[in-house]
Amino acid sequence: MTAPDQPSVKAALAQALAADRGRIVAALMARLSDLDLAEEALQDAAASALLHWGRSGIPARPEAWLIRVAFRKAIDRIRQRSRDGAGAAALAILAEDEAKEPEMIADDRLRLIFTCCHPALDRKSSVALTLRTICGLSTAEIARAFLDQEPTLGQRLSRAKAKIRAAAVPYRVPGPEDWPERLGAVLAVIYLIFNAGYQDGGSSGRDLCSEAIYLARLLDELRPGEPETAGVLALMLLTHARRDARIGADGATVPPAEQSRSLWDGAMLSEGISILNCALGRRQPGPCQIKAAIAVCHMLPPVPDWPQILSLYDDLLVFEPTPVVEVNRAVALAETGTLDEALMRLDGLARELDAYQPYHAARAELLARKSDPAALAAYDRAIELADRPEDVFFLKKRRRWSAGPSVPM
Repeated sequence: MTAPDQPSVKAALAQALAADRGRIVAALMARLSDLDLAEEALQDAAASALLHWGRSGIPARPEAWLIRVAFRKAIDRIRQRSRDGAGAAALAILAEDEAKEPEMIADDRLRLIFTCCHPALDRKSSVALTLRTICGLSTAEIARAFLDQEPTLGQRLSRAKAKIRAAAVPYRVPGPEDWPERLGAVLAVIYLIFNAGYQDGGSSGRDLCSEAIYLARLLDELRPGEPETAGVLALMLLTHARRDARIGADGATVPPAEQSRSLWDGAMLSEGISILNCALGRRQPGPCQIKAAIAVCHMLPPVPDWPQILSLYDDLLVFEPTPVVEVNRAVALAETGTLDEALMRLDGLARELDAYQPYHAARAELLARKSDPAALAAYDRAIELADRPEDVFFLKKRRRWSAGPSVPM
């Protein structure tokens, strides 16, 4: 048999790591309780793969080969580091596991997800650790996604792993009594990853929206039947389906009601709606399901169903009584014809949301509808706070419309 060339070996290794890195790291973490050691062992196995696969050929099941060799590399590292009884005990456990066929090793990714999203870690660290361990993003890729310096992000990851180790964070799926609270944290992290991808539009070099959708699918697959998991998956699919229509030919953001429906991904929309209907059929409402339902209402032809959207925001406030939800409810209220009350409610949020760009954008729009000159200052504040150039272009267009056609952008 002719040995494969090096590019073929590298491609096969990259494909195996992209598909199964999370499962391999989770399997190692389950037995090592040390994320650093798990990742180091996998790196050692990957380095060995480049040599062995080049000489002996690419194995039929690359992921199984990597799991087996990673266990052996972990044993070697423990031998080098340990001289006490604890080290001997760890070696015995690993030796027993190393003898198993890789397909006999349980899929521990669900436990790893909950470990990465443990309450002992701050939310940003949870997001970064999840992207690193489950999705396999490099430190540089995560740093670019969150506009951090790579050394700073690397230190955050190291501190997070050290905190898990020092606090003896249990490597397990929470019990039934803790599931609702812990699941909420996990889903929040997944949606933060999606939102980061939505905001950067892929400029970080990785499609974080697709990574988040993958995580939600994985969570749903490993623990099926959870309505809120289905809700967040549906919400992301419904949002991502409109990605090609979000920005107009002039480079400005296009609101959902004004987007070209021909640019929407019909298959993704249908899947999102189907998943949401199944979740709602379980009659266990939650915030993710409500947000997904609001997304559907925004896309109904010929115009959004604003009365239903307003009602759904009333429901959402029960779960998330936050100023941000209040802003969105005020917009829905204005769209149903109650403009003065909507503005009054926005005015009541001014102090809390002075640094929140969508608040000023919403207020500017409603003031403009009343031909109130204060709309221009509100647009200026929204433009000042906008991070994305397409949002700046959109707001400048709206400001010019508000002021009259003679006003320059």
